[in-house]
This record gives sequence, structure tokens and C-alpha cells, in this order.
Amino acid sequence: MVHLYDMTLLEMEDWFASLGEPKYRAKQVFDWLYQKRVTDISSMTNLSVALREKLKAVATVSRSTEVTRQVSKVDGTVKFLLQWDDGVTVETVLMRHDYGNSVCVSTQVGCKMGCTFCASTLGGMIRQMSAGEMVEQLIYSQRLLDEEGARASSVVLMGSGEPMDNFDATMKFIDIINHEDGLNIGQRHITISTVGLVPGIIRLADEGRPITLAVSLHAANDELRSSMMPVNKAYPIAKLMEACHYYHNKTKKRISFEYALVGKKNDSLDDARQLARLLRNLPCHVNLIPVNYVPERGYERTPKDQIQAFLDELTSLGVNATIRREMGHDISAACGQLRAEHAHRI
Repeated sequence: MVHLYDMTLLEMEDWFASLGEPKYRAKQVFDWLYQKRVTDISSMTNLSVALREKLKAVATVSRSTEVTRQVSKVDGTVKFLLQWDDGVTVETVLMRHDYGNSVCVSTQVGCKMGCTFCASTLGGMIRQMSAGEMVEQLIYSQRLLDEEGARASSVVLMGSGEPMDNFDATMKFIDIINHEDGLNIGQRHITISTVGLVPGIIRLADEGRPITLAVSLHAANDELRSSMMPVNKAYPIAKLMEACHYYHNKTKKRISFEYALVGKKNDSLDDARQLARLLRNLPCHVNLIPVNYVPERGYERTPKDQIQAFLDELTSLGVNATIRREMGHDISAACGQLRAEHAHRI
């Protein structure tokens, strides 16, 4: 069965032609999918009954079902756990900000990167998400916003998985949601997070997309970073920074670095000084993230006053940095937490 969300408009035109139908049908279906956001082919009432029956025999719209939902009483963050036909589950998070609504999308079922502070890596990676499955996550959140007369204004690929390890599907997802006949979300409002897969960073730079790149750094020296992020053994900090400079030189865009503060591990003032030296001469912004407690990991959370001291040290050394606002801290909003909790229950 064809997943309609898996196709760009051009691909859908070719697909309709292969069915012996006029290409303009693709534009009609695109409108039903992305403007009216229907959940089934039967609702596409400007198609003949015969055509709808023909499409239902070979294609589907929604393939996922909601397993559970958590809503933050603090800031309205909503986390969905969605399940697909093959039994896999992924998380999608809707976050409400003063500047608009942002949706965090998962690109893989689980993750094979092995970062020690992240719940997404528990159990490894099961499979890739298709572009259409990523689209469906976003549409699911948008339907909730539709009830409020609101829209998703930005997308962050920071859910479970490594986007650069699913590069082609991720780029196709972006092309679909960016299309003016789709959700029309500008690429400047899309952020891709990576643990530092250098080939992916280079490839993204060469494509020239105005996407925001967020690099999960979390340590400023190889020994510490390798202990927290196994990917550093393949792409050590020197290679990673070379790729980041290449990305900036190619795109002229500032890079965002994610730095999860882990108590007694990477949160000293000396760590801050090492970080400042590493990022010298590279236009960037550092997001300091107080680590989420994951029972299986046992990491400690850095005290608030120490987080502030770390920030102050970076700022005094000329680094643009902020402490990330925590969204949904009263629910399982960290990547992989809700999925892991669900797995423990079944």
C-alpha cells in the first residue's frame, strides 16, 4: 500500500499518471492532505466515488494510532506516543512558545548512537522512519492545533533518532512540509539536530538549504566526549569542528551547539573554559540543557547555581549562550522517555 504522505507533489503527479489518471488529481489530493487535513480517502469528496474506491485499494492516509498522550500542566506541552502497523512506537512533542508552536519530530525508531544521557538509545535502533511517517507526526500535532485555530510555525528534528543517519528521508520530509501547497513551513524555521555525523554535516552544507544546524556537543575534549557519545570515536572533535566551520563558511549561518550539563561530569568552570576555547572564531550559539533524569542512566542534575555559573563563565569569555527553557518538565518530555516507559509496561 502506498502511503500518501510519502510523496512529494511531483511524485504524486507521476503516481496518478501511472494509475491512468490526470496529473491534476495530485493537487486535489495534496489539498485534502495538507490544507483540509483529512484522515481517510473517503473524505476527498471532489474525487468521484469510483476514484476514491480505486485509491483506497492501493493507498492509505493515516497509518498510526495514538497509544498515549501526556499534557503538561505547566506550559501546555503535549507529548504523543504513536504506534504504526508493525508495532513500533515513536514520540512527537508539541511545544508552545511565545513566538509560536513548535513540533519535535522523530526520524528513527530508537537510536543507535549510544549517547549515555539519552533515553532514545535504550534498546538500540529498530528501524528508520519514512518521510511520510515523519510527515504524519507533524500532521498529528497540527490537527490538535487546528482545534485551537493555530498552526505549527516551526519544526525541530530532535526527537528519537539521528536525522543524518536517515538523511534522504529527512530531506524529503522537509521538501514535503516546505512546499507552498503543503504545510508551507519555511526551511529557516526547521532545525536539524545531529550528534556530529561529519559526512551528513558536509552534505547538508553542500545542499545549501537555509536550515538551522544544531550539533550535540556536550563535552569540549575527546576523552570526555567519547565517554558520553560513542560517535566521537569515529568523528573526534577536531574533525567535527572542521565540518562545522565548513558548514558556516558554505551557508553563512550560525550554528547552534547543544550542551547537556551533567552533574560532576561536564559542568565545571574549567569545562566552560575548554568549551569557550573550542568555539572561538566560530559564529554560534550554545544551548545549555540541564540533563533530564533517566533512571537507567543515573546521571545527576547540575544544581541551578552551578548552571548559572557555567553560563556566566561562557558569557564572560565571549560565547553567546543561554539556558534552554525546559518544556514539559512535569511529563516524560525528554526524547525516548515515554516510549521507554510504555515498553516497560507491556
